[in-house]
Amino acid sequence: MSPRPEEIADQLHSAAIALLRQLRREDDATGITAPRLSALSVVVFGGPLTLGQLASAEQVKPPTMTRIVTGLEGDGLVERRDDARDGRVTQIHATAKGRRILAAGRARRVETLAAALRALSGRDRTSLASGVRVLKELVGAMRSSASRID
Repeated sequence: MSPRPEEIADQLHSAAIALLRQLRREDDATGITAPRLSALSVVVFGGPLTLGQLASAEQVKPPTMTRIVTGLEGDGLVERRDDARDGRVTQIHATAKGRRILAAGRARRVETLAAALRALSGRDRTSLASGVRVLKELVGAMRSSASRID
Protein backbone atom coordinates (compact mmCIF):
# COMPACT_ATOMS: atom_id res chain seq x y z
CA MET A 1 0.00 0.00 0.00
CA SER A 2 1.34 3.39 -0.99
CA PRO A 3 1.77 6.07 1.70
CA ARG A 4 -0.87 8.78 1.76
CA PRO A 5 0.12 12.06 0.03
CA GLU A 6 -0.37 13.94 3.31
CA GLU A 7 2.14 11.68 5.08
CA ILE A 8 4.72 12.10 2.32
CA ALA A 9 4.11 15.86 2.24
CA ASP A 10 4.63 16.15 5.99
CA GLN A 11 7.85 14.12 5.93
CA LEU A 12 9.18 15.95 2.86
CA HIS A 13 8.40 19.31 4.43
CA SER A 14 10.28 18.43 7.62
CA ALA A 15 13.25 16.94 5.76
CA ALA A 16 13.53 19.93 3.41
CA ILE A 17 13.52 22.41 6.29
CA ALA A 18 16.11 20.41 8.25
CA LEU A 19 18.35 20.09 5.18
CA LEU A 20 18.16 23.80 4.40
CA ARG A 21 18.90 24.73 8.03
CA GLN A 22 22.01 22.55 7.98
CA LEU A 23 23.24 23.97 4.68
CA ARG A 24 22.45 27.55 5.69
CA ARG A 25 25.22 27.29 8.30
CA GLU A 26 27.68 27.52 5.41
CA ASP A 27 26.31 30.99 4.65
CA ASP A 28 27.81 32.35 7.87
CA ALA A 29 31.19 32.37 6.08
CA THR A 30 29.94 35.17 3.80
CA GLY A 31 29.46 37.59 6.69
CA ILE A 32 26.20 38.68 5.07
CA THR A 33 22.89 38.47 6.93
CA ALA A 34 20.33 35.91 5.78
CA PRO A 35 17.85 38.55 4.50
CA ARG A 36 20.56 40.27 2.46
CA LEU A 37 21.86 36.98 1.10
CA SER A 38 18.35 35.93 0.13
CA ALA A 39 17.70 39.23 -1.67
CA LEU A 40 21.07 39.01 -3.41
CA SER A 41 20.19 35.53 -4.61
CA VAL A 42 16.94 36.78 -6.12
CA VAL A 43 18.79 39.58 -7.92
CA VAL A 44 21.55 37.27 -9.20
CA PHE A 45 19.21 34.56 -10.46
CA GLY A 46 16.11 36.60 -11.32
CA GLY A 47 17.35 40.12 -11.87
CA PRO A 48 17.62 42.82 -12.68
CA LEU A 49 14.52 43.80 -10.74
CA THR A 50 12.82 46.89 -9.44
CA LEU A 51 12.73 47.43 -5.70
CA GLY A 52 9.02 46.59 -5.71
CA GLN A 53 9.57 43.35 -7.61
CA LEU A 54 12.34 42.37 -5.22
CA ALA A 55 10.20 43.21 -2.17
CA SER A 56 7.38 41.10 -3.60
CA ALA A 57 9.71 38.18 -4.34
CA GLU A 58 11.07 38.31 -0.79
CA GLN A 59 7.60 38.90 0.71
CA VAL A 60 8.58 42.06 2.57
CA LYS A 61 7.37 45.66 2.47
CA PRO A 62 9.21 48.11 0.20
CA PRO A 63 10.75 50.10 3.10
CA THR A 64 12.30 46.88 4.44
CA MET A 65 13.66 46.04 1.00
CA THR A 66 15.02 49.57 0.63
CA ARG A 67 17.12 49.02 3.78
CA ILE A 68 18.31 45.62 2.55
CA VAL A 69 19.26 46.95 -0.89
CA THR A 70 21.00 49.96 0.64
CA GLY A 71 23.12 47.56 2.72
CA LEU A 72 23.90 45.38 -0.28
CA GLU A 73 24.78 48.47 -2.28
CA GLY A 74 27.07 49.69 0.50
CA ASP A 75 28.87 46.34 0.43
CA GLY A 76 29.30 46.62 -3.34
CA LEU A 77 27.09 43.59 -4.04
CA VAL A 78 24.34 45.33 -6.02
CA GLU A 79 23.92 48.60 -7.84
CA ARG A 80 20.93 50.66 -8.86
CA ARG A 81 20.65 51.66 -12.51
CA ASP A 82 18.06 53.68 -14.35
CA ASP A 83 15.97 51.59 -16.73
CA ALA A 84 17.03 52.28 -20.34
CA ARG A 85 13.39 52.28 -21.53
CA ASP A 86 11.89 54.28 -18.67
CA GLY A 87 14.10 56.69 -16.77
CA ARG A 88 11.58 56.84 -13.92
CA VAL A 89 12.28 53.19 -13.10
CA THR A 90 15.35 52.01 -11.22
CA GLN A 91 16.57 48.45 -11.59
CA ILE A 92 18.63 46.57 -9.01
CA HIS A 93 21.58 44.72 -10.65
CA ALA A 94 24.04 42.30 -9.04
CA THR A 95 27.68 43.31 -9.28
CA ALA A 96 30.47 40.92 -10.21
CA LYS A 97 31.42 40.84 -6.51
CA GLY A 98 27.83 39.94 -5.57
CA ARG A 99 27.75 37.12 -8.11
CA ARG A 100 31.14 35.80 -6.89
CA ILE A 101 30.06 35.78 -3.25
CA LEU A 102 26.84 34.00 -4.11
CA ALA A 103 28.65 31.42 -6.27
CA ALA A 104 31.19 30.76 -3.52
CA GLY A 105 28.40 30.26 -0.98
CA ARG A 106 26.62 27.85 -3.27
CA ALA A 107 29.86 25.93 -3.81
CA ARG A 108 30.33 25.60 -0.03
CA ARG A 109 26.77 24.35 0.45
CA VAL A 110 27.07 21.89 -2.45
CA GLU A 111 30.39 20.54 -1.16
CA THR A 112 28.95 20.12 2.35
CA LEU A 113 26.04 18.18 0.90
CA ALA A 114 28.31 16.15 -1.42
CA ALA A 115 30.49 15.18 1.56
CA ALA A 116 27.43 13.86 3.38
CA LEU A 117 26.30 12.02 0.24
CA ARG A 118 29.69 10.31 -0.06
CA ALA A 119 28.95 8.56 3.23
CA LEU A 120 25.85 6.91 1.71
CA SER A 121 25.89 3.61 -0.12
CA GLY A 122 25.79 3.63 -3.91
CA ARG A 123 22.28 2.21 -3.74
CA ASP A 124 21.11 5.02 -1.47
CA ARG A 125 22.72 7.65 -3.72
CA THR A 126 20.95 6.13 -6.73
CA SER A 127 17.63 6.17 -4.86
CA LEU A 128 18.21 9.75 -3.81
CA ALA A 129 19.05 10.77 -7.39
CA SER A 130 15.72 9.29 -8.50
CA GLY A 131 13.99 11.15 -5.70
CA VAL A 132 15.59 14.43 -6.78
CA ARG A 133 14.24 13.90 -10.30
CA VAL A 134 10.74 13.33 -8.92
CA LEU A 135 11.10 16.35 -6.62
CA LYS A 136 11.99 18.56 -9.60
CA GLU A 137 8.91 17.29 -11.42
CA LEU A 138 6.80 18.04 -8.34
CA VAL A 139 8.16 21.58 -8.13
CA GLY A 140 7.42 22.10 -11.82
CA ALA A 141 3.86 20.85 -11.36
CA MET A 142 3.38 23.14 -8.37
CA ARG A 143 4.63 26.14 -10.37
CA SER A 144 2.28 25.27 -13.24
CA SER A 145 -0.73 25.00 -10.98
CA ALA A 146 0.20 28.24 -9.18
CA SER A 147 0.45 30.14 -12.47
CA ARG A 148 -3.02 28.91 -13.48
CA ILE A 149 -4.40 30.28 -10.22
CA ASP A 150 -2.81 33.72 -10.66
